[in-house]
Amino acid sequence: MADAPVQVRANPSPLWLLIRVNALQVWRRLKSVRDQSRLLTAMIACFLAGYLVLSFWLFFRGLQFVAAFPGLGIVLTERLLYLLFAFLFVLLLLSNLIISYTNFFRNRETSFLMSLPVSAQTIFRWKFIESTLLASWAFVFLVAPLLAAFGLTRGVPWHFYPVTLILIALFIMLPGVAGSWCALTLARYLDRRAFQVAALTLAIGLLCLVAFWWKTQPPTDDLLETRVLAVLDQLLQKTQFAQFPFLPSYWLSSSVLQWADGVLNGAVFFGLVLLSNVLFFGTLAFTRLGGLYYHAASRVQSRASVWGQWEWFRARGRRQKAFDYPEGVAERMLKLASWLSVDTRALLIKDARMFWRDTAQWGQSVLLFGLLGVYVINLRHFTSQLTNPFWIQLVSYLNLGACSLNLATLTTRFVYPQFSLEGRRLWIIGLAPMGLARVVKVKYWLASCSSLVVTLSLIVLSSYLLKMSWDRVAFFGAVIAVMTFTLNGLAAGLGVLYPHFKEANPTKIVSGFGGTFCLVLSFLYILGSVLVLAFGSAEMRNQAPSQELALASICAFIGLSFLIGWLPLKLGLRQLKHFEF
Repeated sequence: MADAPVQVRANPSPLWLLIRVNALQVWRRLKSVRDQSRLLTAMIACFLAGYLVLSFWLFFRGLQFVAAFPGLGIVLTERLLYLLFAFLFVLLLLSNLIISYTNFFRNRETSFLMSLPVSAQTIFRWKFIESTLLASWAFVFLVAPLLAAFGLTRGVPWHFYPVTLILIALFIMLPGVAGSWCALTLARYLDRRAFQVAALTLAIGLLCLVAFWWKTQPPTDDLLETRVLAVLDQLLQKTQFAQFPFLPSYWLSSSVLQWADGVLNGAVFFGLVLLSNVLFFGTLAFTRLGGLYYHAASRVQSRASVWGQWEWFRARGRRQKAFDYPEGVAERMLKLASWLSVDTRALLIKDARMFWRDTAQWGQSVLLFGLLGVYVINLRHFTSQLTNPFWIQLVSYLNLGACSLNLATLTTRFVYPQFSLEGRRLWIIGLAPMGLARVVKVKYWLASCSSLVVTLSLIVLSSYLLKMSWDRVAFFGAVIAVMTFTLNGLAAGLGVLYPHFKEANPTKIVSGFGGTFCLVLSFLYILGSVLVLAFGSAEMRNQAPSQELALASICAFIGLSFLIGWLPLKLGLRQLKHFEF
């Protein structure tokens, strides 16, 4: 009797194995978070649901308001959609560039995979998928309520929503491919002097071009009273770049708009244009960038620094080898602070240098501050026509909310992961004479003082551009100072309560449960503080000034700030007393 044939099970591909293992890790991490604290999980879920509902309502009312303009509503709505996706494409490109560089060349998992019998092409494919997901989830989270509100105002059929979801999934692939290619190019050629000079020249040229292009001429009073269409054309003439036919954002916007209008042939055409580009460039990335990635990773790991082509850096290296080099700028500056102990100054220098050596950290800071600079510069154009006290006060509190949200982004992104980034070396710091509690306190004060300089300068400059009186500038400066210490205390305390020592990537640390919880609490605190302070303003209530109500709102704000900032930091310092390495 013949033996039955033996069925041989094919081994899964390494890429599929990496995707499956990481997906299981994420799922088990979510389950463990749910088992650890159901209350916190429910709170985060309620916050996310509340954000979706609130943002949908705001977008819906805003689109209704714009559509109410007779003969102009549709034009304004379409132009806003083109602008939104154009700017989001640029932001996605920069986000993919920074995250891809970190994932490709500054990641422990990548170094581990490079030592295994796994091809460089497979490692690149997995890191490309991971980087694209990390860089794009916030984009989908932001755009979803907007497109839902847009579809409701236009009265679109049901198939508009799944088609739009597919188009967005295709759209996020293009900045992912472009960002990964730029990251490989930077890693491969960044140490060359010609490349550095060319990149700096190109950046300065682009800034000058953008400043010249966006230089607008305010409309005159006669023009405002007689020619509405002329004013609208003057306001929108600088936004025509968003309708450049070769931009991926133009393909997405045109497909969405034409599908909403029922022009299915045009919508399918632009959708196929988007699909063909995704297939072409995606195939190139998945089949050809693996070899470039291997050479780029080899260059990154083999060179000491990207500044080796400059004589001043080589001279500095020779002095270091001979142990004959002067103290750095940080040491000389901290020597002036004689009231600080030697160990505190050493820890401050260490944290400052670790931040400077991490390209992803200061790169994101430069990007964030650049966006804030654009915001502040355009404030003077925004407030030129404000005369009603209610609207002036409303804009001032909205400005406070914008500055504090920027502060929450800084603290969650940079302060929260500081304790976890010590990693497995934490036992060395824990055995030092200063102790872990003092280390956390020093990190808190360093982050608070550094961010206070930025936020206080931002609120003072923006308040000055809003033409506020100096007593109001001092009031908002004091408020943002209290918020700075509060949000830093919240981030530092939760960073100790929810550490993640096995991960060296700050982006992944922040994306965990503790980072999400910190961001949620920060947003709730900012929302509550702005509402409480605005309630105490007489102009916001259109009533006579009341000193008792204003004092009560200030006391409520101080009490809320003390509770949100002091309690997590106190609990974190208490947990350090029973911390086991």
